[in-house]
Amino acid sequence: MSGLLSVKMAGTMLVRAGAALLILAVVACAPLPQRANVPVEQRPSPNFDERRPNFVILHHTSGDSAERALRTLTDLLRKVSAHYLIARDGTIYYLVDELARAWHAGESYWGGNRDLNSASIGIELDNNGEEPYAEPQIAALLALLADLTARWSIPAANVLGHGDVAPGRKVDPGALFPWRRLAAAGFGLWCDPPYDPPPAGLDDASLLAALGYDVSVPWSAVAAFKRHWAYGDATPELTEEQRGLVQCLLRKQQTGG
Repeated sequence: MSGLLSVKMAGTMLVRAGAALLILAVVACAPLPQRANVPVEQRPSPNFDERRPNFVILHHTSGDSAERALRTLTDLLRKVSAHYLIARDGTIYYLVDELARAWHAGESYWGGNRDLNSASIGIELDNNGEEPYAEPQIAALLALLADLTARWSIPAANVLGHGDVAPGRKVDPGALFPWRRLAAAGFGLWCDPPYDPPPAGLDDASLLAALGYDVSVPWSAVAAFKRHWAYGDATPELTEEQRGLVQCLLRKQQTGG
């Protein structure tokens, strides 16, 4: 009899657990509050918890279609999401409420913040990582960034790539991403030469740590920096000109861009 009761209790618990998951999925996938002031198509994802944004982290999907990315980002079992996905044709999909904590940055660090998921809006760009970004996609990204940074008062310096906050682990949005164009529009930082030399006595790790990078593995931080600001140089150390570039970026960071 006790065995029969145990089986019945186990069955009841499974039913309740299934019902709870169903309720969670229904609630999580309810229509999202409309916050963006640009056209978006909602595809609610159940993968989030709450937080307030002060950064924007940009990603690429590493795939070949927005629909495939949407299936991944809205799959309850995959445990990955972003607030927005921008397709190659410029369609903006809204997946997670901006006030909720989407699961896009993972283990991450920037300027002492060790949990970028709790402080950022994640934007996925439908791109395989080896192709130029489509013009409609970048135009849509610029419109979305203008809206987000204005509404949340996000500093220009806080628009970063996944590779910046997870050096050695991630490389997106990749070497072909138009960072200079974004900075010219007010999103992210950029400096053009000539650069003033940095103060004497500062090594590469000290300079990159001051900018925000995790320098626990120095060569990873150098590689991430070069991918963003000095693509084409694969050496494991900063050149003297690149050290001056870091110094220029630090000044812009401190003065608000």
